[in-house]
Amino acid sequence: MTIIVTGGAGFIGSNFVYHMLKKYSDYKIACVDCLTYAGNLSTLEGALKNPNFKFYKADICDREAIDKIFEAEKPNIVVNFAAESHVDRSINDPEVFLKTNILGTQVLMDACRKYGIDRYHQVSTDEVYGDLPLDRPDLLFTEKTPIHASSPYSASKASADLLVLAYHRTYGLPVTISRCSNNYGPYHFPEKLIPLMIINALGEKPLPVYGKGENVRDWLYVSDHCEAIDLIIHKGAVGEVYNVGGHNEMANIDIVKLICKRLGKSEDLITYVADRKGHDMRYAIDPTKIHRELGWLPKTKFENGIDLTIKWYLENRKWWETIISGEYRDYYKQMYENR
Repeated sequence: MTIIVTGGAGFIGSNFVYHMLKKYSDYKIACVDCLTYAGNLSTLEGALKNPNFKFYKADICDREAIDKIFEAEKPNIVVNFAAESHVDRSINDPEVFLKTNILGTQVLMDACRKYGIDRYHQVSTDEVYGDLPLDRPDLLFTEKTPIHASSPYSASKASADLLVLAYHRTYGLPVTISRCSNNYGPYHFPEKLIPLMIINALGEKPLPVYGKGENVRDWLYVSDHCEAIDLIIHKGAVGEVYNVGGHNEMANIDIVKLICKRLGKSEDLITYVADRKGHDMRYAIDPTKIHRELGWLPKTKFENGIDLTIKWYLENRKWWETIISGEYRDYYKQMYENR
C-alpha cells in the first residue's frame, strides 16, 4: 500500500504521517508539501529516518510536478491535508486560499483520475457549516447541515468539498470527506489559539483574546483525528462525508484561563483585542455517523489532551522558537498590535 499525504509537513498532516508509519510497517508514505510558512521540514525529522517514507517538495497546484509524483509512486490512496487554513490570513489575502484550497484540490483529483487510485480523501473542516448561536446548545452540525461559510477560508474549503463530491458523481472518483472540529496537540503552528497562548504565557507576554473570548469551539486532540481518518480511508463508504468531533465545547476565554492555571501564570496577561471580522460564535460537531458506521469515538479527554500539549511545547522549545524568530513575528505584529 502506498499513500500520498499532501500537506504532511503541517500540523495535522505530520501527525497523520507519524500515525501511519507507526501503525502500518508495510505501508509506504509519500509526503508532498511546498513548505510555506506553516510547513516545517523539521517537523518530519523522525519520519525522514524511516525507509518507508519519502518527501517531495512540491505545490499541489503544480500539475506537472504532481503528475510526476503520481507516476513515480503509483499511490493506492491520497489524503489531502494541504491547505491554507488560518481565517485571519484569509481575510487579509483571500486569493491564495482560493488557489491552494480549490485549484490544488482539482489538480490532485485530476491526477487521481489519470493514474487510478482506490480512494481520494479530502480533509475538510466544520467551518464550512458556518456557526451556531450560543444560546442553543441543543444544535449541532450534522453531515446534512447546509453549507454556510463565513470567511474566505471556510468558503474555499466548502468549494473544495463540493468539487470533490462533483468528481465522485461525474467521474466516479472514489472519494470520502471528513469535516473535523478544532484540533490541538504537537506541532500546532504558533499562530493558532492554544499554542499561541502557551508560548506567550511562557514568555510572560500578553495573551491576545478576540472580543470577550465568548466564542465556543469543539476541541479534538490531533491523534484522535488521525485515527478517524485512518478508519475512513480503509472502511468508510465511498462518496460519504463524515463529521469528526471531540465532544468538548469550550469558550476561548476558558481555554486561555486554563492554560494560565496549568502554567502558573497570572490571568493579568490576558489582553482583549478588537474582534475578527465575521467571527463565528460557536461550532459544535455531531459525530454520530462515524461512531455508528465505523465505531470511532475520541479517546482523549480535554483535560488530559491539554496537559499533553503543554508538556510537548515545554519539551520542544527549539521547534517553536525557530518558527517565531522568523516571518511569523512580522505577521504576529500585524495581527495583534494596535487592535
